[in-house]
Amino acid sequence: MDHTNALVTFSGIQKTYDGSTLVVRDLNLDIQRGEFLSLLGPSGSGKTTTLMMLAGFESPTAGEIFLNGVPITRTPPHKRNFGMVFQNYALFPHMTVAQNIAYPLTVRKLGASDRETKVKRALDMVQMGAMGARYPAQLSGGQQQRVALARALVFDPQLVLMDEPLGALDKQLREHMQLELKALHRRLGVTFVYVTHDQSEALTMSDRVAVFSEGVIQQIDPVDCLYETPANRFVASFVGDNSVLDGRVVQTTGPHCEVAMADGTRLSGVNVNHANVGDTVQCSVRPERIGLLQGTAPTGNSLQAAVADVIYFGDHLRLRCQAGGQPEISVKLPLQHAGTLHAGDSIALHIPPEHLRIYR
Repeated sequence: MDHTNALVTFSGIQKTYDGSTLVVRDLNLDIQRGEFLSLLGPSGSGKTTTLMMLAGFESPTAGEIFLNGVPITRTPPHKRNFGMVFQNYALFPHMTVAQNIAYPLTVRKLGASDRETKVKRALDMVQMGAMGARYPAQLSGGQQQRVALARALVFDPQLVLMDEPLGALDKQLREHMQLELKALHRRLGVTFVYVTHDQSEALTMSDRVAVFSEGVIQQIDPVDCLYETPANRFVASFVGDNSVLDGRVVQTTGPHCEVAMADGTRLSGVNVNHANVGDTVQCSVRPERIGLLQGTAPTGNSLQAAVADVIYFGDHLRLRCQAGGQPEISVKLPLQHAGTLHAGDSIALHIPPEHLRIYR
């Protein structure tokens, strides 16, 4: 990893609350200047603790955090000069929107005219230009969250930290705000570090995503790499939908291997973490990568399945299929197949070898 453009570097960071369980273990992470980085993972995976250590609200048990190459591990939060937006980062109810946004500037003892200019700019930034005189109680949840965002951006921080800031919003507003935040990030060029447990949110917004599990980053990559080439079983199952087949490796050739299923079907795919002949493995494929074989001509990397259910999703069809003693296989098909497939049908599925990833 190139440290030269890193704004923040976590070096050998560990965190324990009770002296025995490591919530974060040996974390080494570079956050690049100007990137939108999401920390994604289930509850208790260490992502929020990592953000809190960066904010200064938690101290690492071991290791050092650097900002622009300078250690900040012992710098108190208010001296780090980071913008912060939390899910429950409540606005001051007795202050107007404009006063709420001006608060960080008042604390920093900025003159009145400077304050006014910056507040106006921050309000426009989140498209709330006309709302400055209102009070938080007069705003919707989405508007309040925008004000919290404006307050985090008003003093031109080099880094903005967000912890599930859209968690309380309804689905439609949440999706709208995701796009707004992404556009805002692109416009400002500020570094965003964003904690979420929602994988589609992470994929929609980020430049890179770090997937946490059990205090360790399992994979950190640009979103397309994360989705197309998960590094292990955990990432494959946590990010995006997966169809999983169980089998045993019967042959390996370079980066690929061939796997036999319980019913004798053989499939070949990418041998992600170097499984050996005889290893029990999971074969994982994205539902949209599975094709339907028409006609009777047999082809490699196919398996027979029975359709258990056909679900109409509006923009695609989802088939739930059963195949010889396997977990249920989910297949995503374009709508032109609507009406042609029914529960109980026998079909042949084709899985391109380059999209079948095999994990031990």
